[in-house]
Amino acid sequence: MDNFKAISIDDNHINLMLLQKYARKLPIDIANYTDPVKALSDACANEPDIIFIDYMMPEMNGIEFIREFRKQNSNTPIIMVTAVSDDQKIKIDALEAGVTDFLIKPINSIEFIARTRNLLEMRKFQRIVQDKALLLQEEVNKATQKILEREEETIMVLGKISELKDIETGHHILRVAYYSKLLATELGMSEEEIQVLFYASQLHDIGKVGTPETILLKPGKLTFDEFEIMKQHAVNGYKILKNTSSKYLKAGSIVALSHHEWVNGTGYPKGQKNKEIPVYGRILAIADCFDALLSKRPYKERWSFDEAMAYIVHEKGIHFDSELVDLFIAKKDEVKKIGESLMDL
Repeated sequence: MDNFKAISIDDNHINLMLLQKYARKLPIDIANYTDPVKALSDACANEPDIIFIDYMMPEMNGIEFIREFRKQNSNTPIIMVTAVSDDQKIKIDALEAGVTDFLIKPINSIEFIARTRNLLEMRKFQRIVQDKALLLQEEVNKATQKILEREEETIMVLGKISELKDIETGHHILRVAYYSKLLATELGMSEEEIQVLFYASQLHDIGKVGTPETILLKPGKLTFDEFEIMKQHAVNGYKILKNTSSKYLKAGSIVALSHHEWVNGTGYPKGQKNKEIPVYGRILAIADCFDALLSKRPYKERWSFDEAMAYIVHEKGIHFDSELVDLFIAKKDEVKKIGESLMDL
C-alpha cells in the first residue's frame, strides 16, 4: 500500500518540524500548515489519511477545526496535541467534536509512533473496506445498467407490436417518442422523467392489438359504433400495462390511458380536463396528434408541416395544453428536424 497522506496543523513551526522528524519511521507523507483555515479547505478537498492538530491556534482552534471537518468527513483519524495544563473540558469537547486520540506536549517520540501506527493500521482497513465498497457499487451499477438496457429494449419491442396491424405505426411511434422527449425537456422535467417518458411513449398505442383491422385500416370515416370500439384501445393499453413493477411500463399505462384526453374535457376515455390529465398524457396528445397529421393513413393524406403546426395552434386550450403548445411551437425547427430525420427509417 502506498504511503499515507497526513496533514499537521500548528502555528508553531518548531512543533511542525519536530512532529515531521518523529514521523520519518512511518509510511506517511506530511503536509504542514500554520493556517488552520487553509488546512481545513485543503483537507476537505483532498481527504487525508490522518490529521495532527494543535489546540491553541489563531483564527480557529483545534476543536473548531474538528467540528467543521467532521461535517464532511467522519472517517479520517484526528490526533489532537494538547498541553498537560489543558483542562478536562477541552478534551471532552474535542471528543464530542470527533477527535480520535490525543498526544500530550511535550510529545514523546515512542508514544507518537505507537499511537500513529495504530491509527494508520485502522485507516488501512478503512481504505480496504472503501475500495471493496466502491468495487461492489461499480458491479451493482453495471448490473443495474444491463437490466435497464434490457428493459428498454423490451419496451421498444413491445411498442412495435402495433406495427403488426398498421404498417405506418412503427415510424410514428419513434417520432412521437422524440417529440415527447423534446417537450419534456423544454418543460424542465428531470433527466430520469424524460428517459421514462421517452420509452413509455412508445407504448401509447399498444392497446390497438385488440382493435379489429377492419376498423384500424378502414379507408373512410368510422361509424359511431366503430369509433366506440376504436376508443377502447386507450383502456386496453392501460389494462395491459398497469399491474407491473417497471417504472417504464407503469408510465406506459398512464400514457396509453390519457393520450386522447382533451384539456376542454371532450376527450376519452375519462373526459378529464386541464391538469386532471397527467402531464405525460398532455405531452403525448400533442406529439401523437401532430405526427398523425403528418402521416398518411387509410382515411387521410399527409398534411404539410405548416398545416400541422397551424392545427396545433388552433387547438391550443381546446385539445392541447396551452403551455405545451407554446413550447412546441417555439421549438418548431427542432420538431421539423426530428420528423425529417426519422421519416424514412
